[in-house]
Amino acid sequence: MMMNDQKEPQRVAILVDDGLALFELGCAVELFALPRPEIPNWYQTEVVTFSNQPLSATGGLLIQPQIVSSLSDYDMLVIPSWPIHRQVPEVISEALKHFYQNGGEIISFCSGAFLLGEVGLLAGRRGITHWRYADEFKRRFPSTEYVDDVLFLYEGQIGCSAGSSAGIDLGIEVIRSQYGYQIANQVARRLVLAAHRNGGQSQFVETPVHKEASHFSDTLDWAIQHLDQPLEVNQLAERANMTRRTFDRLFRKTINMSPKEWLIQQRLELAKTLLESTDQTIEMIAYHSGFNTAITMRHNFRKYLQLSPTTYRKQFANYSISSS
Repeated sequence: MMMNDQKEPQRVAILVDDGLALFELGCAVELFALPRPEIPNWYQTEVVTFSNQPLSATGGLLIQPQIVSSLSDYDMLVIPSWPIHRQVPEVISEALKHFYQNGGEIISFCSGAFLLGEVGLLAGRRGITHWRYADEFKRRFPSTEYVDDVLFLYEGQIGCSAGSSAGIDLGIEVIRSQYGYQIANQVARRLVLAAHRNGGQSQFVETPVHKEASHFSDTLDWAIQHLDQPLEVNQLAERANMTRRTFDRLFRKTINMSPKEWLIQQRLELAKTLLESTDQTIEMIAYHSGFNTAITMRHNFRKYLQLSPTTYRKQFANYSISSS
């Protein structure tokens, strides 16, 4: 992952080819190509293709993006989709390999992971695509460690998402990692969606939601509003009208992490927001986000984010914007 401490905006290419999916393309454009003059050094994005012919898209539409012969002018590449049974043209295969070898960052939405798989960029790595394509993906790319039931993976230079809407979650995560939590939240509000869905959440729920789900979701909402308090998992289970065992099981099934892990993640998000948007001391932020001590907060920052609170503030505070 890159940290957006460069003076010049990142140059982004949204790569499309024949048979492109319009919804995924729309998500990529909304995330990275929409002008945002209120954000310093925002992405400079182009929709590109290697084809010199108009491209067919879902719904029978034809589009003509900007034609390129290489990807060397760009810093990040977004692949909104790829027809899973289509052979990859040699020019695209070579361009992607060269782009990756030169340090370019690549993210794919949904079926776009098949393009990464075909050119060998997921070999020896973890990968994910839409659950309906999972068996096909595992069969064709056995050297990739397929991760079931997650929304997205974002590791090193490569990120990939499960379904179409999970591509938005991945895009928000990319923006958060490069511009900080506050700007990611601003972009999410423009999209009228939650600012952050953790990538470890399941792609879908296999069984109907139980009646307790309303108590469950209300409990999570309540916990987020009271992160500064010493919350215990037993307390949350009781508030949700569940036994601890049932609460833990439902938590793992719907969010794919333990309640304790979830509380830490929520406290980290609150701490990051305070680091970006206030001049409070590290000790005060630790207290208000529920870590109680600066030592505990520093430990969790290093464990989950691989950097200290002070380093995080230095990297992202300059990109803070008004929440209005």
